[in-house]
Amino acid sequence: MRCPDNVCDMMPANATNRFSSRVDDYIKYRPGYPDAIVALFNEACGLTARSIIADIGSGTGIFAEQFLKHGTTVFGVEPNQDMRLAAERLQLPYSKFHSVAGTAEATTLPDNCADFITVAQAFHWFDRESARREFQRILKPGGWVALVWNERIVESSLFLQDYERLLQTYGTDYRQVDHRQVDERVIADFFKPHAVDMARFPNRQEFDFDGLKGRLLSSSYTPEPGNKNYEPMLRELDGIYRKYAVNGRVIFEYDTKVFYSRWTA
Repeated sequence: MRCPDNVCDMMPANATNRFSSRVDDYIKYRPGYPDAIVALFNEACGLTARSIIADIGSGTGIFAEQFLKHGTTVFGVEPNQDMRLAAERLQLPYSKFHSVAGTAEATTLPDNCADFITVAQAFHWFDRESARREFQRILKPGGWVALVWNERIVESSLFLQDYERLLQTYGTDYRQVDHRQVDERVIADFFKPHAVDMARFPNRQEFDFDGLKGRLLSSSYTPEPGNKNYEPMLRELDGIYRKYAVNGRVIFEYDTKVFYSRWTA
């Protein structure tokens, strides 16, 4: 899918604070990332416990924790205070986690400080040109940049096709902020002139109805209580769940995509 003219450059003004009311659902119901990504960085990029990672748009620390478990130092850069405070609480067991109030465009990190810059499920919120300049500033010469997304495989089931239609119907600005608007052409332009490799891994979640509801409400583009579409959306979600649940569960299938590149001087 190609990015429609101007869409990717028209991010909403509330991009920083729009997740503030959704932190609890985000923590409970957003998918993690395959451990195979850590193995990929070890084998292909030379990641070690001595590496320093700047995880940009780190949210509640879901992706950062993948590396903290392996003893890697992670600076989690997050502009949203509620998300950042949640990360500080959740990652408290890890002494190598450092919480930073900053943005992709102004991280506040020192020059040439990071061996890796990672961005999980957040690149589509950035001002790309400003973020690119900032990445070049904070990355060590020969360091690595990786963009990661969990992408729902809509065509994998009738359940996910109906769930996608629900988002298209009720999402407040779903088409505008859908990360799939950022295609491989946009990514190649961001990494230029550096070559970019891509790896993909299967990922999945299983939910009962409460989990499915929480997964839906963790998304920034879904109506919240008080919105006229909130109750109709939940009624339709209940209908979808009842139609497709097997033994009380529905399955989200993801294609986890990793775009990674070594940025030489």
